[in-house]
Order: sequence, then structure tokens, then C-alpha cells
Amino acid sequence: MGVPGTLRMLEQAHAEHGQLAWQELFTPAITLAEEGFAVSQRLHTSLANDEDLRENDLAQAFYYSADGEPLEVGTTLKNPALAAILRRIAEEGSAAFYEGEVAEDLVEQVQSHPVRPGKISLDDISGYQSLEREPLCTPWQQWEVCGFPPPSSGHLTIMQILGMLDQQPLLEAPLENGVTSSGWLHQFLEASRLAFADRGRYIADPDFVEAPGGDWSLMPAPDYLGKRSELIGEESMGESAEPGNPGELTVSFASQPEQPEYGTSHISIVDADGNAIAMTTTIEQAFGSRILADGGTDLPGGYLLNNELTDFSFAPEVDGQPVANRVEPGKRPRSSMSPTLVFDQETGALVASLGSPGGAAIIHYTARTLAAMRDWGLNAQEALSLPHAITLGGDVYLEEGRFPEEIIESLRERGHNVSERELTSGLQAIRRLEDGTLFGGADPRREGVVMGE
Repeated sequence: MGVPGTLRMLEQAHAEHGQLAWQELFTPAITLAEEGFAVSQRLHTSLANDEDLRENDLAQAFYYSADGEPLEVGTTLKNPALAAILRRIAEEGSAAFYEGEVAEDLVEQVQSHPVRPGKISLDDISGYQSLEREPLCTPWQQWEVCGFPPPSSGHLTIMQILGMLDQQPLLEAPLENGVTSSGWLHQFLEASRLAFADRGRYIADPDFVEAPGGDWSLMPAPDYLGKRSELIGEESMGESAEPGNPGELTVSFASQPEQPEYGTSHISIVDADGNAIAMTTTIEQAFGSRILADGGTDLPGGYLLNNELTDFSFAPEVDGQPVANRVEPGKRPRSSMSPTLVFDQETGALVASLGSPGGAAIIHYTARTLAAMRDWGLNAQEALSLPHAITLGGDVYLEEGRFPEEIIESLRERGHNVSERELTSGLQAIRRLEDGTLFGGADPRREGVVMGE
């Protein structure tokens, strides 16, 4: 509900592929909103650490006590406003959200913001159209890895990282005593720097930006990645990683400057008929724009509006050259979302469904999980439980408390600027085993669970 396009997209998908009645789909969510759930430690901590959310009157009344304290762990949090909105959508379809009282309330909430009033209109909301895009599927040894095309940068960047690693002679065995070795980490981080350099130069909404050479598949092409892989040496390139040239462009773009990116939610499902889904959705930061809208119900609760505008480049141009992911009317922002389905190249059978929250780090989380499942003999749970390592700009961040000091020092000796921080992913993965059974994994860093019948 945080992203207006999500509902229309889901309605379109249901019309084409759904089996249950539309109204039935909403029963679990309405029940949960009416009966409530116990506030978790994670939610309590997030509320306590977010000062801006308190500035919104509806959010203050819903998430905090009268004296401004966040709801205590274990408090039952019910959402009558959301239940009423969902019931209306169940009965009337997505038009109940994009038109009428719910849409009018959304516009009012944005336009009347006391500090940063927006210009969204009823026409903007009712005129939104979801788009169906062809997935990108990339051969990767015995697997075919399929993901979302631009404006998502996830699939292309993941496959560039993995494709470069496949062309690197291993410096060390990937795993040592249950953690990734410093040699493998070095190569992974360097491949990530090169892939992110390409991402920052080329990837944006394809309705506004041409793919290099007119074809996005040129970016993960083996010949191109072989040349990029040759740039990976025994010492870190740090901030000096530059984009390559996978294909000619009609417009020369500047690289997007580094800026923060924030989290999402992901779910992977395989049903009894073998249908699989990898779905990632986001309102950007944990509480989006910190605007809670009640849909005009005047009931407690509601839904949070997103702040997806921050997925665009803050700088429209650099040294006179346009940035591909700059803000333009009608344009969709670049994301790092990486919902991924994997198939056996020979048989076409489903191998896995996976994905993660985590802003730009989604790409690192998902790429490492794929490598661990394919190359290291780990099951889904073991793969996503491994400690994380990411690089953003010139810095390397290792998951706090998870790596031995000798690995940290080895990376520093190779020239990496290393520090430790909490890296709370939220991976989910389902792997089909050789006997056809399904094995699922849920990230222990969050509150996800594996469920099945």
C-alpha cells in the first residue's frame, strides 16, 4: 500500500493469472489489521530511533503514547483504518484506492504537509499505469538467472558481479571455517565496485534512457565482463573504479554521485502447482515519507506514503553532462530491487526463488547468496546466514562481529578501507532439491520465517 503502483500491478497480475476470487485475497490482511499483532522488538526500536515520524500527527497518535514514547514490545497494534481501506478495495477493485475518498485523502496529506508540501494531484493518482516488462534472463553456467530489467538495477549488477567472478582465478578457497575467505571477499568487492560503476553510469528508466548498444544484455555479456575482470588485481582499486563501455550510446551520461539508498521487503513463494514468485516491494525508508494516511476514514492507523523520489539522483548533471537517473516528469526511479528466479538451463525446471531488502546492499546480499548456493554446496538457509560484506563508494562494510580479525586485517592489507556495521538484510530463499522437494531459508537478522504445507 505504500507504493501506489503496487496495487494496480497486483490487480493486473490477478486478472491475468489469478485463481481465487479478488475479494478472497484480502481476507487475511483485513483480519490481521482488525485483530492486530504484537509489537516486536525490531518495530519498537525503529520507532524509538525515528524522530521524524513523531512529527506527523496521525503517526504520533498511532505508534506512540501520549508522552511520545514508542509502543512497548508486546503491545497489540490494530489498524482499523487500513482494514476499512482494504475492505473497500476488496469490494470495488483498485479504483477504490486511485479514485474517491482514499485518493482525495492522499492528495490532502501530501499537499498540506507543514514543511515540504507536494504537488501531487488526483489526476496523477488516477492516471498511474502499471507496466509489464520482459524479464532479463542471463545464462550462468548450468543455471538461467532471471530478474527484473531497468529501471531496476538489481539483476544487471548482480550478473555483472557473478560474471566477473567466474572469470577470476580464485585467490583462496571461498569458505574458511564458515565465513567467506579474505581472498574471495577481495575479488567479490572489486567486482562489485566495477559493476556499480557501470550501474551509476548507465542504468535508469528505459523509457527515458537507451541501453548501451541498444541492448541491456550487453552489460552482463561474457566478452565484456572478461575485459572488466582483468581490472581486478591483488590490491583494491578503492574509489578509482570507472565505468566500462559495453556498447555505444547516443547520449553521453555522467556517473551518478554516491548517495544513500534504503530498505524494502521481500517474499519468495512456490505453490503446490510449482508456480513460483519472487516479489520485492518498498516504501523506501522504514517509514517512507513519515506521512500516515487514513484514507479519509477518521479511524486510527492507515498506510504510510513512500519517499521513492530519493531513488532518483540528487544531482541532475555532473560537469555539464546529464545523469541517466535524474528526475524527469513521468519517469520511474532506478531501484536496487533484485527479485530473482533461477532455472535449470537444460530442463527449464525451477531451481530457486530469492531476494532481499537492503537498499543498494540488496545486490551484494543476493549475489553472494547465489554464489553460495551454486558453488559452495550450501543449502538456502546456510547460504543466506553467511556474514555480509558490501562496498559503497570507496568504503567496505563488514557485518559487525561476524568476521575474524585476521580476515579484516587481510582486507586492509589489500588496500580496502574496512569498517564494521550492522548489515540487516532480510533475505528469503527457496531452493528445489534434486528429489523435487523444496527447502526454504529465512534471514535470521529479521523476523522472517519459513512456512509450508
